[in-house]
Amino acid sequence: MNAKIATRALKQDGNKLLGFAFATLAMAALALPAKSEDVITSHGISTFGNLALPADYTHLPYVNPEAPKGGEISIWGFGSFDSMNPYSTKGRAGGLANIGLESLLTSTADEQGASYGLLAESLEYPEDRSWVIFNMRPEARFADGSTVTAEDVVFTYETFVTKGLPSYRAVLSQQVASAEVLDTHRVKFTFHEGIPTRDLPQTVGGLPVFSKAHYEAEGLDLEESSLTPLLGSGSYELDELDVGQSITYRRRADYWGADLPMNIGRNNFDHIRVEYYADYQAAFEGFKGGSYTFRNEASSRIWATGYDFPAMDRAWINKVSLPNGDMGQAQSFNFNMRQEPFEDQRVREAIGMMFNFEWSNETLFYGLYERVNSFWENSDREATGLPSEAELALLEPLAEHLPDGVLDQEAALAPASGTRQLDRRNLRAASRLLDDAGWTVDDRGMRRNAAGELLTIEFLNDSPSFDRILNPYLENLRALGVNAEYNRVDNAQATDRERKHDYDFITYSYPMSWFPSDNLKQFFGSETAMTSVFNKSGIHSPAIDALIGHITRAQTEEELVTAVRALDRVLRAEKFWVPQWYKDSHTVAYYDMYEHPDPLPPFDLGYLDFWWFNADRAAELEAAGAFQ
Repeated sequence: MNAKIATRALKQDGNKLLGFAFATLAMAALALPAKSEDVITSHGISTFGNLALPADYTHLPYVNPEAPKGGEISIWGFGSFDSMNPYSTKGRAGGLANIGLESLLTSTADEQGASYGLLAESLEYPEDRSWVIFNMRPEARFADGSTVTAEDVVFTYETFVTKGLPSYRAVLSQQVASAEVLDTHRVKFTFHEGIPTRDLPQTVGGLPVFSKAHYEAEGLDLEESSLTPLLGSGSYELDELDVGQSITYRRRADYWGADLPMNIGRNNFDHIRVEYYADYQAAFEGFKGGSYTFRNEASSRIWATGYDFPAMDRAWINKVSLPNGDMGQAQSFNFNMRQEPFEDQRVREAIGMMFNFEWSNETLFYGLYERVNSFWENSDREATGLPSEAELALLEPLAEHLPDGVLDQEAALAPASGTRQLDRRNLRAASRLLDDAGWTVDDRGMRRNAAGELLTIEFLNDSPSFDRILNPYLENLRALGVNAEYNRVDNAQATDRERKHDYDFITYSYPMSWFPSDNLKQFFGSETAMTSVFNKSGIHSPAIDALIGHITRAQTEEELVTAVRALDRVLRAEKFWVPQWYKDSHTVAYYDMYEHPDPLPPFDLGYLDFWWFNADRAAELEAAGAFQ
């Protein structure tokens, strides 16, 4: 895993800390009938089945309700930053820049497909979910002490639908017909007719809410880079900012929601600090010296060989593997099919065959990883073997739009290789594919098309720690006759080029969910394929669009799982990615002054959320000289 993926994980941890998500969670109904037989009123909503938490729950089951408050936890960020606006394509947002924002609903770390009230104390909706009313908590306050109102919710929604990321705006505007202020603390969303509404109450309930008054007074623009954070109602706010170097957030002593059952045992650190480093190795050296205190280790080499420094010998640092019950991330190399050579599936498949995972895992990764094969790896959503009858019922009507083999072959697996770096069998197979695609070998051993153009692929990367992985891959491609080039740029250039779709081949990790819905359109849908910052490959297909429709319209979990498996099968057959690797545990190292619940919940490590600080042990470490 490279440093960009580590930074992306840092941002995801920030989102989990807040408990809101952009249209990635789903919902359904456990509720008590109210007002009429047709309207449900509840403290939360779930995709299928019942909510795990009753209306009178006192705290989340996996937290320590007696966890002490205090201390600091510090982590690292990759590269630098020049903005505190995480919702703009301009600038590079600082880590955890959305930490101060809350949403009407929030999720938990031990339950998939469920959301509970946060800014909203309850919600009302009909059985068909064609609209939803959120009853907001009147005690909710922004960090400046002003009241969080329905007007702020509507203003935030309208800002996102007019100034948010284009692909996100396109999906959201197709879903929501209107957002209305009913009174100071009641807001209603009505959805368009004729679209699946199963997930929409939670989609709009998951939107972050910021202060309209502050936004207007500061002259903010969601589309522009800014060092002024959006004003939210969350438990943390910006404390100190050293642009490009470090960010510190402080826990609000006057946080309105500290005593909510949802928040008991959470938000335990007085300060959260992010220290930035130019590369992965420099960041590790900073950790060894005590410049920051918690490290979610993403380098197998460092994990296997690097933890032999004095702080470890003195038992100042815990190095542990903790269980991870979530699905494996769909981390991969991704082709940009907007570029002409990579429109041809045979070219993509041939290039993918030259990455030798087995050799890499043994030689470079110390055997710590498993191969990713699925976009829903290590879950029951993953397509396996031949398609089931239920999958075929969805796939057969789409036959003319499907890649070869989807209907009658087992789900595509990443190509297996031998123990030598260059697998000769795969080299021969890849050669045949390129020959068939019209890329033949010239007298210098290079692949050219009929026009005499070289088959060239540029690997765009911004992390030196990835060099040892990419260089052998490039060597294998050159043995195939491909003009494989490696362009390592700084993170600002990488971000800019990715947003402009100016690349051939990049690393990306698809954040798939257990209950996917319309958010899949931003990753794989045809309508925004040429513009979406999330659709890295520009994949588009009538079959994919139709299967996303089946997923969003599924009325039972069984139907949803069938449709997800069918989509997974088609995505993998398109060969627009070269799957990388994953592990089913959290490999973490931290200075021995943090504690956590045991057992941890299955779906979130939660170190910024529900871990806590041991002040006595911290004092011992400081007295011993553990920190810089």
